[in-house]
Amino acid sequence: MPSSKKNKKKPDWRKAAQKAMREATERELKLRHGKIDPSFNYRWEHVTAVVTLANKLAALTGADAEIVEAAAWLHDIRKETKDKHPQEGAKFARKFLPQTDFPPEKIEPVARAIEDHMGLWRDEPLKELESQVLWDADKLSKIGLTAAFHWTGSALAGTKSQELEQIILRARSADWQQKTVASMHTGPARRAAKKRYKSFNKLWDKLEAELNGEDLK
Repeated sequence: MPSSKKNKKKPDWRKAAQKAMREATERELKLRHGKIDPSFNYRWEHVTAVVTLANKLAALTGADAEIVEAAAWLHDIRKETKDKHPQEGAKFARKFLPQTDFPPEKIEPVARAIEDHMGLWRDEPLKELESQVLWDADKLSKIGLTAAFHWTGSALAGTKSQELEQIILRARSADWQQKTVASMHTGPARRAAKKRYKSFNKLWDKLEAELNGEDLK
């Protein structure tokens, strides 16, 4: 008779990944702000935005949806390791996903996509479609109105007070965004990135114009 241990059903990978990522964001909040319930959880908002974009890009490009979504949920799971977080995140995925019902044959492609997502722009394009999709989704969330509100929310959630002028200055200094737009791999992401970049700059132009009272002319 098979043991109950062998018959035990593994947890749903999606729910498990979401739970693991939520816990990781709370650890990050504790390190950064000294508490797990600030007014804005930037990492969680970023990751959920990346998941949404990755799923849509997978549908538009024919990338493997399970690989892309799992990589999106876990790509920043080890963000506390900073520049090493892609490699450490890949290691986490290799250990974590086998404990769930995620297809075993797709675990290594997930880990590779996580390893490949580093960098705000690329000198050479990535070769694997799933890696391309995760990279594009991750970077799309860092430009456009999404980025503007994520940055603002993160700034206001911090322990130091932030003046609006400082937030605008940070946005204006994001000169890497043009390189990010040019580095997009997939057609849908390239088109969206151009629109987002334009919207991002237009937002700060309009905000500064209002703050300076230029609309009174």
